[in-house]
Amino acid sequence: MWWNVRVTMSQLSRRDFLRATAAAPLAACATKPAAARPNIILIMADDLGWETLGCYGGESYKTQELDRLASQGVRFEHAYAQPLCTPTRLQLMTGLYNYRNWKAFGIMDPEEPTFGHHMKAAGYKTCISGKWQFYSYNPPDFEPEYRGRGKRIEDAGFDEHCVWHALHTEDKGSRYADPVIYENGKLSTRQGEYGPDVYTAYINSFLERHRDQPFFVYYPMALTHGPFPPTPRQEAWKTGDRHKSDAQANFGAMVEYMDEIIGRIARKVDELGLGERTLILFYGDNGSPRDVRSKWRGQIVQGAKGKPTDLGTRVPLIARWTGTAPAGRVLDDLVDSTDFLPTMLDAAGAKRPDLKLDGVSFLPQIKGEKGTPREWVLVHHDPRPGWDKAPYTLVRFARDQRYKLYEEGNLFDISTDMLEERPLDPASESPEAKGARQKLRAVLDRMRPAT
Repeated sequence: MWWNVRVTMSQLSRRDFLRATAAAPLAACATKPAAARPNIILIMADDLGWETLGCYGGESYKTQELDRLASQGVRFEHAYAQPLCTPTRLQLMTGLYNYRNWKAFGIMDPEEPTFGHHMKAAGYKTCISGKWQFYSYNPPDFEPEYRGRGKRIEDAGFDEHCVWHALHTEDKGSRYADPVIYENGKLSTRQGEYGPDVYTAYINSFLERHRDQPFFVYYPMALTHGPFPPTPRQEAWKTGDRHKSDAQANFGAMVEYMDEIIGRIARKVDELGLGERTLILFYGDNGSPRDVRSKWRGQIVQGAKGKPTDLGTRVPLIARWTGTAPAGRVLDDLVDSTDFLPTMLDAAGAKRPDLKLDGVSFLPQIKGEKGTPREWVLVHHDPRPGWDKAPYTLVRFARDQRYKLYEEGNLFDISTDMLEERPLDPASESPEAKGARQKLRAVLDRMRPAT
């Protein structure tokens, strides 16, 4: 009776779709045989700008595992995200820009299908391990209308979960030392353990248990988001306060630990003989923390999480698919967070629901083909309402690889003005800049909330 998962979203309500996918048998929506569909592991670092990785020119931290993944696959120079993590993650999971489904910070519409639902309907075993934070984000005394609202992890389309911050905000506990973990409906505090080790170990266990069937793993990492306590590789973990936050002392170690655990996952894939059957995607959710300075191509740059500049919105994107993705390829194609869902659906050979997704598949580029690259990226960012989000206001811009146009009319040439200190004068713009202004203004005018 569950053939209904194959009808379009114009025929089904979101709620009907969620009910259908929850009970759908494996491969209900697949159009390719299982052997032709890759496993997919999507890893998203938290608060990690592109300037931190060696393969992007970073010089402050050792990131040999991600540098190796880049050398084994495809690296994108122009991947972008929202300035803050939750807006990016909502776009990532739904393939839609925020203005189409935003409710409040840390709140996901419980009727919104996620890529977990879609991949499950396509015949994949699904797992999420890491950070959730889409349910009851506000503390008890702030905007109580959002208390107890949002999407529960059990309803997000994943067969298995091992996550931090799945319940009320005041119950979230630590994400790092002595983490509070919600694993398949059971809450526990893992005394003496380190959260990123727990999330990674769960993923590797999932890979072992489901190696013989198509799987989709989503790893929304805790690292390298604040607070900034020591990692198990530091002496302070053994002798000091494991919960003491110190960005200057510990951020570098957190970057390197993040790199290390990604290596654990990649090695597990290879040890299981799944390298040629597994697409690994690594992405960042926004720029690095503002209280962090890193050396990049000989200069010191400051993280700009929350800001709309390149250092707040440009992020790393690496794709490895052994034997399919050309090793060492570097692309200038534009990618944003809405593009992952259509990319994964194409990889799965799944029929796309008629959702009018905003994203554009970049699967052809991963495979070494030309594809149909984006001509622009849109950012519509307003993280309100939500606890501590009052300082933010709506920011809208459209951009290509070189030019960036804000809603208010300021146009920047990012190739010569990365920090956006010198808006171009419309009266003296080059023909190329004028053409970019016209193209990007058309995007902003077309991509806006209905009135």
